[in-house]
Parts: sequence; C-alpha cells; structure tokens
Amino acid sequence: MRAVLLPLALLAGLSPLRAADETARAQARATVERQIEALRRDDAATAYAQAAPAIQGMFPSPDTFIAMVRKGYAAVYRPRHFSIDRVEDVGEDGLALGVSLQDSEGVDWVALYSLEKQSDGAWRITGCQLKKAPGSSA
Repeated sequence: MRAVLLPLALLAGLSPLRAADETARAQARATVERQIEALRRDDAATAYAQAAPAIQGMFPSPDTFIAMVRKGYAAVYRPRHFSIDRVEDVGEDGLALGVSLQDSEGVDWVALYSLEKQSDGAWRITGCQLKKAPGSSA
C-alpha cells in the first residue's frame, strides 16, 4: 500500500508546478493573441502594451510601433488567420511561441515570438522573427 501512496503523493506534490507552468504558457499565448487581435483592429495602444519595455524603448509611441509592424510585419498586422502551434521554454523566465499565419494575399508564414516574464508577472513580447512557411509560394 505504501508503494502506491508514495508515487501518488509525489504526483500530487508536482501538480502545482505543472499548473503554474501551464498557467504561464496560457498567459504568454494570451499576450500574443491580444497583440495580433489589436493589430487587426488598428488598436495601437493595446498592441504596444504587449511589447516588453526594451521594445517600447525602440519605438517611443504606439503609433511608431504600429507603423513599424505595418511596414515590416504585414502578415502579423493583417492575418487572414493565425494559430499558435507550439510553446517552448527558453531559460528561466522566457518562452518561445511558434505561430502559423496566412497573410491577406493567402501566403503562409511562420513567426517565432519570444516572450519574457516581467517583474510584475506579466508576459511581454521581446521579439518576433517572421519568414515564409516552407513550400509557400508568392
């Protein structure tokens, strides 16, 4: 009986860790989703708020931030659809999210978002690498 109880006790002890990890992943996903949806609506303030302080420092206002996204990240700015395909740990307070997108012309793209947990516990975007999906035409 003790042999059964010990593994159950160990699993019960690990559950809070797993729940916190899944909570963090869900919060990071929500940050990326919130930014993409804000970009779709031209809500520069909300999109900008999802960026980490270092990114905000590079673009001193929501308007300059959204102008950069329009120019260099059109697939993120106006995707027909998008989905978050994977979430991976990067260091102690970082996550990477793989996102599939389709732009307004029907071209498929992949984006790799990096996020960092801030001192207040919020997840903020520290970068986005965008490239055409393998096998994508146009």
